[in-house]
Amino acid sequence: MSSEDMITAWWLLCLAFVPILYLRWRRSLPFPPGPRKLPLIGNLLVMPSYCQWEVYAQWSKELDSDIIHLAVPGASIIILSSIEAAKDLLDKRSAIYSDRPRLAMFHDLMGGDMFFGFGQYGNIWRTHRRLSHRALDGAAANRFQPQTLKAAHDLLRRLLEKPEAFAEHFDHVVGANMISVAYGLDVAPSGDPFLDAGDAVLDILQETLIPGRFLVNTIPILRYVPSWVPGAGFKRQAAQWKKEMEEHVDQPFQAAKRNMNDGLIRPSFTMDNLRSLDGSADDDAREEDIKNVAGSIYAAGKDTTRFALRVFVRGILENPEAQKKAQEEIDAVVRPGHLPDFADEADLPWVTACVKETLRWWPILPLGLTRFIGVEDVYRGYRIPAGSYVMPNAWAMLQDETVYPDPEAFKPERFLLDGKLNPAVRDPDASFGFGRRVCAGKDMAWNTLWITVASMLATFEISKATTENGEVIEPPPGHTSEILDCPLPFECSIKPRSKAAEELIRAI
Repeated sequence: MSSEDMITAWWLLCLAFVPILYLRWRRSLPFPPGPRKLPLIGNLLVMPSYCQWEVYAQWSKELDSDIIHLAVPGASIIILSSIEAAKDLLDKRSAIYSDRPRLAMFHDLMGGDMFFGFGQYGNIWRTHRRLSHRALDGAAANRFQPQTLKAAHDLLRRLLEKPEAFAEHFDHVVGANMISVAYGLDVAPSGDPFLDAGDAVLDILQETLIPGRFLVNTIPILRYVPSWVPGAGFKRQAAQWKKEMEEHVDQPFQAAKRNMNDGLIRPSFTMDNLRSLDGSADDDAREEDIKNVAGSIYAAGKDTTRFALRVFVRGILENPEAQKKAQEEIDAVVRPGHLPDFADEADLPWVTACVKETLRWWPILPLGLTRFIGVEDVYRGYRIPAGSYVMPNAWAMLQDETVYPDPEAFKPERFLLDGKLNPAVRDPDASFGFGRRVCAGKDMAWNTLWITVASMLATFEISKATTENGEVIEPPPGHTSEILDCPLPFECSIKPRSKAAEELIRAI
């Protein structure tokens, strides 16, 4: 062997050891800071069961770290508590941080991948994401403004007739708008089967996605146990829930197809996409994708939007001066005898600030939806273990007092400067997620919230409820503290601002 060959062989040998040395170096790195772990059980005994996001934020402060590591039997958990950390990992490294944990109960037994927001990262998810973005992102969402405006006006009529049922009205009109956008269908004023089926599925999602709810998620092999075996009731439950989810996805889709065949075509995600089918061999697969994404639009948009409207009302009860300022602005901009329209948004910064503060003050998804990283990573000298669950603590980001002083107060004015929106104040985008998993319908959600808030402020006075003796009824403190967090049920007074406002509502 020549000397050149020996040198080449020596270098090849050195290169062969580089990956091994790198792996050894990476495995020697520490995990991110976290509460003290006990042998075998890790942090199991200190894991919070109520308002977890607040506990995680407190730990981040105590440890002086915006990324913390927790360990429980069978799971490694990474909590991100700053915008910077979330963007560094979930945005800039989205290729490896865009997956979801696979839950045996939800994904394997119930077919949960039909809802792409919870689906595994892969080709099917990319197809669904592309379909949803094309229909709902940016200017595309504006095509549905007529339906959204109609829903806002329907809400005003309902509030006029039965103001004490405001939460029920939010549920109905938001659901009706989602059905219209997804399928181009109208719903019954009450007891609509599509809304009832959709709400049942939302309850199922809340139940099945709660961490630790089902043992089969911890011991996936249990999914092979026959359903007749004692203790296998979870399999019978999964079969029933799967049936309900499939019906929710299929029935309004078939109704939209029937309307199309009868020539009753309205702008909607389903009808627009069905019309694009070209008769090719893969149309059946493409139709299945359209059906599943349409079902996901309802599942993703209903609860988050209706709960955000409850948060807005709750915030106005805390800061009635904000309502007064927004109403003065509306009165100065919107012509008498008219209601706000989307064209007025640029001239109504106080209304916009109210919506922004609603999203910031009480994020409906305080911990986002959990990510899953399947490979090892290194960040700021810390080791991120493969198989970790990654949670962006949106609540901590939106309650950061260095960005939002006095964060516990509902103060829309924090987004304003000299009566205009202040671009120096960070928008509450953390409420919509990060990276490739950012909410596909965020522009649709914004449109819905903005026009609904503007319409309510233009016509109604929202204040705290009182007893027959005139005593003020304070809203109860506390949260629902689940995957979706919102205020506990509360009472309030919603009355027309004037006789003219009442007549305007009756005339629309």
